[in-house]
Amino acid sequence: MDKGSITLCLVALLAILMVVAAISDLRSRTISNRLNSAIALFAIPFWLASGLAPWPDVPIQFGAALAVFLVFVGMFAVGAMGGGDVKMIGAVMLWIPLPLFMPTLTVMAVAGGILSAVMLVRIKMRPSDKPVEVPYGVAIAAAGLWALHQQYFNQFQAIGSN
Repeated sequence: MDKGSITLCLVALLAILMVVAAISDLRSRTISNRLNSAIALFAIPFWLASGLAPWPDVPIQFGAALAVFLVFVGMFAVGAMGGGDVKMIGAVMLWIPLPLFMPTLTVMAVAGGILSAVMLVRIKMRPSDKPVEVPYGVAIAAAGLWALHQQYFNQFQAIGSN
């Protein structure tokens, strides 16, 4: 198996893991540590197969994902996000190419806003004493899938590039 095939298999595995996480978050409002760990650990063979240089590319990728993770740890600290969501964001960002970091976070924010609006409508239609919990893993998975599409399956990505 060549590196390109291994890379695509790992990308497919990531897609499956993100969908599983989103479904888990929808059903129980939890994302397991095992699932987040698998997403994070499979990033290492992905880096090797995709040709990321051990120096300085891997430390830069790791550092950028860590920075995003720490920003969302702050969100967790103020009660704006759940711990599983924060860990999932950090794990998924290990896979996202640096030029797609901000667009991915933007897609995640928009998807999260739409999801929050849907949850508010739902709570208005069916009032409950329970606090509203947004399954943000769905937004994270949607943004991750969008980023994978942009990187590996977008046949128009060469348009407009120099």
